[in-house]
Formats: sequence, structure tokens, C-alpha cells
Amino acid sequence: MPSTSLRRHLLGWLLLPLLPLAALDAWFSYRGATETATEIFDRMLLGSARIIGEQVRVEDGVLQSYVPPAALEMFESVYRDRVYYRITGADGHLLLGYPELPKPPHALMAEEVMHFDATFRSEPLRLAAFAQPVVGAAGVNPVLVEVGQTLNGPRRLAFDIWSRSVTKHLLVALLLVLLLFLGLRRGLSPLLSLNVQVRARDPGSLEPLPSAGVPAELQPLVQSLNDYVRRLDDRMSAHSRFIANASHQLRTPLTVLNTQVAFGLQEPGAGQKDVALRAIQQGVRHSNRVVNQLLTFSVAERHHVRSPDQVTDLVDTVREVLETLAGVAQSRSIDLGCEMPQHARVRGNAALLRELVSNLVDNALRYAHAGGTVTVTLRDTERGLALLVEDDGPGIPPEERERVFERFYRLHNEKSDGCGLGLAIVREVALAVNATVSLADPARGIGLVVTVEFDRAADAAPDGAPDSVARPAVGLPAGQVIGAGLKAAS
Repeated sequence: MPSTSLRRHLLGWLLLPLLPLAALDAWFSYRGATETATEIFDRMLLGSARIIGEQVRVEDGVLQSYVPPAALEMFESVYRDRVYYRITGADGHLLLGYPELPKPPHALMAEEVMHFDATFRSEPLRLAAFAQPVVGAAGVNPVLVEVGQTLNGPRRLAFDIWSRSVTKHLLVALLLVLLLFLGLRRGLSPLLSLNVQVRARDPGSLEPLPSAGVPAELQPLVQSLNDYVRRLDDRMSAHSRFIANASHQLRTPLTVLNTQVAFGLQEPGAGQKDVALRAIQQGVRHSNRVVNQLLTFSVAERHHVRSPDQVTDLVDTVREVLETLAGVAQSRSIDLGCEMPQHARVRGNAALLRELVSNLVDNALRYAHAGGTVTVTLRDTERGLALLVEDDGPGIPPEERERVFERFYRLHNEKSDGCGLGLAIVREVALAVNATVSLADPARGIGLVVTVEFDRAADAAPDGAPDSVARPAVGLPAGQVIGAGLKAAS
């Protein structure tokens, strides 16, 4: 899309209201010019009628009149207008002039004047009628004198007056546009100065823009830019820490692997080599887990700004995760149980929700005591649906519960081989699916309960679906617990 100039944009909006005003002004100017020209020629017509009327007299009891040259010479112009006149007595008797010239709409009293428009010989006329009293002729008073003229001259005069007026107005309008342009250029100088400041900054500079001297209208823009710079700085700092921590997390197991490989190569006995290979295998598994969690965290961050548009049944997701981690629970003799309805549909990406559940259950299994208990529960809440993962491990002190969501933060380093990304992934996935995560102590006071609250999908429960709940008996071997729980919930 082509860029537009803010100056031209503002100038256009300033001039846009002036266009109808200019058209209205031009129309009023034309009306005024027409009225002025009409008034001028009306005065000329009346003057001519008075001159002719003054020449009417009584001689031997008979009205006599003639038209002096001065009465008609005043109409001489380059427009070649034709002038008509007529003089009639009080009884309508024609004394002089054109008998078919139109009469005024009504009779006039002595000294009365009337101007009117008419058509004569297929041409429009402007006429002046004047009732001229005659001295010494009481019986024939007053005499009606009419003088008419075609409209070429008045129209041309009106156009000349209007064109001169419009020319002046156009000059004033052009001057106004120029002043507006200069004013906008001056008024936008703080914005241009701000643009220069931004462009002059170093590529890596994230310092806030100075707000001193910035006009009030630009303060919100400067504040928004500074807020964006601050958030960008936080984001870049977080990414820098993430890269540094990720490098550390990967470098350490790789260094250990290299040491173990060197140790295995130096040992002559097969038994020692097997020990080294098992250590290498464990290191590879740990490295693979770190890489997978890094990739998962990256995916969760990319989905952070997306609205969930997929409906996922959490019952199926929890069942898949528990089946996958049943071997881990059995190896540590952990009682892994679940309480679930038949269906628990929420809006969210199925793969991300599986990572959320997997990280919660995996963390619980890692920190739970050998022979302990881990329980996964799905239940209804006022908001919609809650996923609870409870363990009987060492728990997390209240003052540390916010920090454990930070990337690579590990509270119990000595008790787990994790890399500190589990709860960070849970938080990112929860944000991506519009859910909330909270940590609390369990009712028995030992361990930790992680609660994730979801908005239930509109089609959450099918019609007539009963809410069957399964709770395996505590103390059974892990494999039987999982099998019994899943079977009862299906």
C-alpha cells in the first residue's frame, strides 16, 4: 500500500469543508453581482424615463412630447442592447413610442415608479415605468412613461462583477492554502523532529524517548513508543537469558557425555564400558528431554497471541499422558490415580494441552516421594473446568511459587534431574489457551496442588452424558492403578 503524507492528509481534511463553502460563496457572489447589475440598469432606466417625462407638456390643450437624445444615449455600449420606450396618457392614449410594449402589472399613481421583467419581440426585457404628472393638464394626469432594454448589458456586467469577485476570492483561497501548508509544516515539526530522533538512534538502543518539550498531542505516542521499547527490552532480555540458560543446559550434559565417552574408551574391561554406556545413555536421554522442552516452550510462546479455535477433550488427553508415564510411576512405586468425568471439552490446541498435562504429571512424578501418591483430577468449576495435579512431594514455599514459572528456575536441584522448564511451559500453554495456573498446598498439608482452570467449550458435554468418576485405590501397584482408573472412567 503506497504511503501517504500526513501533511497532505491533514491539509486535505482542512480544505474539504472549504469546497462546499467556496461553492456557496460563488453562488452568493453571483446573486450579489446580478442584483448589483440589475440595480444599476434600473437606475439608468428610471433616469431615462424621468428625462423623457420632463419633456411632456400641454400646447393648445394638447399633450406634446418628444424623446431627447440624452435619454437614449446613456444606454450605448458594446453589447448592442436595444432600447424601447412608450408614452401614454391617463386614458391610455398613445403619445409616442412602441404601442405593443408591455404595460406594468397595475396602474401607477403620480410619481410612482415600477420596475418589471417582460418579453418583447421574443426577447427578455427589463423595464421601468414612471407616472409623470403634467403641469396645466389636470384632466390627463398622470402620463405613463415606459423605458425598456434588452439584457445583454446587465448580464455581462453581472458576470464581470462576479468574475472579479471570484478572482479575488481565489487569490485569498490560494493564500489560505499556502498559509495552511506552512502552518502544518510548522505544526508538524515536533513530529518530524521525533522521527529524526528515532532514525538517529543506534540499532541496539532501547532507551526511552525524551518527553520533555513534546506537544500534548504527541505525548500518548511517545508514551506508547516508550512502553513498547520497555516491553521489547524485557522480551529481548528474556530471550537473551533463555539462550544463555539453554546453552548452559545443553553444554553441561554434552561435556559430561564427552567425559563419559573418554572414560569408556580408556577402560579395558567390558563391565566398565557398560557402566560408561549406561551413563552415556542417561545423559543422552536428559539432553533429549532438554531439547524437547526447549522446542515445546518455543511452540507455546508462538501460540501465546493466538486464540484457541480447537475443541479438545481433556479426558482423552489425560488418559494418553497417564498411559505414557505409567512406567515412570511404576518404577518408583508411585500410586498414580485419576478422577475424571466421561467428557471434559475445552477450547485449545490438542498438542499444546497434551504438553501441559504431560509436564504437570511428569513434574509431580519427579518430586513425589518413592512409594508416594500422584492424583490427576478433572472437575467442574464456576468458570468452567479445572485440572488438578496433586503430589505428596516437598512442595513449594509460598514466596517461591511465582518464581518457579521462570525459565530454568529449579527449586530442588538436588532432588530432580529436570531443567526448570516444566512449569514455564505450563504457564505459556495456559496463556495460549486462555487458562490460568495456580499453586496451593493440598488439604493434607504435604506436597503441592497445581490447578489449571479452563473456559468450558460451548459444546462441552453431549446430551445425556453421565459424569462417571473413577478413583483407584491407593496402595496398588502403579500399573494396576492406571489400568483400573482408565477402565472405570471409560
